[in-house]
Amino acid sequence: MKRGPQQRENKLLSKKGLLETIQKSFRTLKNNGKHKDRKISPFDCLMSATAMFNLKSPSLLAFDQATKEEPLCQNLKNLYGVEHVPCDTYMREMLDEVDPQALRQSYLAIFNKLQRGNFLEQFKFFGGYLLACDGTGVFESEKVHCKNCCEKRHRDGRITYYHQLLAGAIVKPDVAQVIPLCPEPIYKHDGADKNDCEINAANRFLDNLKCEHPRIQATCTFDALFANAPFINRLRERKLDYIIVAKSGNNPSLFEWISGIKLREIQLDVNGNLYKFRYINGIPLNNTKDAPEVNFFECEATEVDGKRTLVKKFSWITSHKITDSKIHTLMLGGRAKWKIENETFNTLKNQGYQFEHNFGHGKKYLHTIFALLMVLSFLIDQVQEASDGLFRAALQKVKTRRALWEKIKIFFYGFLIESWDHLFKAIVFGYKHTKIELNTS
Repeated sequence: MKRGPQQRENKLLSKKGLLETIQKSFRTLKNNGKHKDRKISPFDCLMSATAMFNLKSPSLLAFDQATKEEPLCQNLKNLYGVEHVPCDTYMREMLDEVDPQALRQSYLAIFNKLQRGNFLEQFKFFGGYLLACDGTGVFESEKVHCKNCCEKRHRDGRITYYHQLLAGAIVKPDVAQVIPLCPEPIYKHDGADKNDCEINAANRFLDNLKCEHPRIQATCTFDALFANAPFINRLRERKLDYIIVAKSGNNPSLFEWISGIKLREIQLDVNGNLYKFRYINGIPLNNTKDAPEVNFFECEATEVDGKRTLVKKFSWITSHKITDSKIHTLMLGGRAKWKIENETFNTLKNQGYQFEHNFGHGKKYLHTIFALLMVLSFLIDQVQEASDGLFRAALQKVKTRRALWEKIKIFFYGFLIESWDHLFKAIVFGYKHTKIELNTS
């Protein structure tokens, strides 16, 4: 069987290689508390949950029922390293005790692997990386809750309990895939009386980023909620660049300032699309004494989309000095913020990952652990899609991600699989069909 280079497995960044990377991280976690003497380890529970999200199981119950059959149990052992498959109840109890911070190492290990393999070079933006950040809800209920839930109290006396995540992903305007970093949970921390919020979570997220990657150069993109002096000053302290959405309602002083001065104007025609820019460097964000100086630019884009012509208006503040030659790239960077919503959150919610399904809430950290493992599975899929020729060939064969997930699930639940390489080859090149043989023993 001859295969072109585009149909070969990338050994370093293959499914097998990426799973081995997180396995090393998960093996460092030890049993504790009431599970101390059990033979099923945190590793088995974490890898089983990872497999559940890799296989896009619709629920923990469905996954638990499928593990009663021999093929899935054997494949979990062969391809995920799971020695003892936990039942759904035990998995919930075990993972509820795992500190979400313990999963950071698995994300970091994959990131380091991507750096060593020069995978991240394709994401370079102004000499560093473009990091799109935003918050999203992952749970909401008026009945189910835990001690870490944030609370929204309604005027009629009702209480809504919820969890959120502040997620960040390395993106590039012309690259389809995104590379999520470890999300920051938004929930009540031990001893806290007030709800956590996106701003606090973003500060923790960026502190972790600089701690784990002290030399990283990044341009962070945020929505207008973050266009305030304290947050921008913190970005400057961390030596991080930014492109942040600016709106008159959030920054009235800024827009009042630019209304009275003349801005540099430039017009560009790019592939039949017309962009009219106005910009100025070095103006105060507001009238307070600690107001940082920012660079402001706005864009009116007239773009052709099929038979339609769309006119859109945008405005941003940035730490990058704006020039005629840079402004189009800055605009693309600012608009790439939507990749955290479209290519990340929407994919997790609508492309088989079941991001908004409650796989289990628990009393401590279960829901957050499930959310972090789901994003970790998404990260593995995105790396494969961007780098592994065999994976891409399988995706091209079946046309859509959903069809690929279903194909993988059929193989996983019904056949004994020797390796990931064999699984993807079977999808790409075909396999021998066998008849059903009844077990009469």
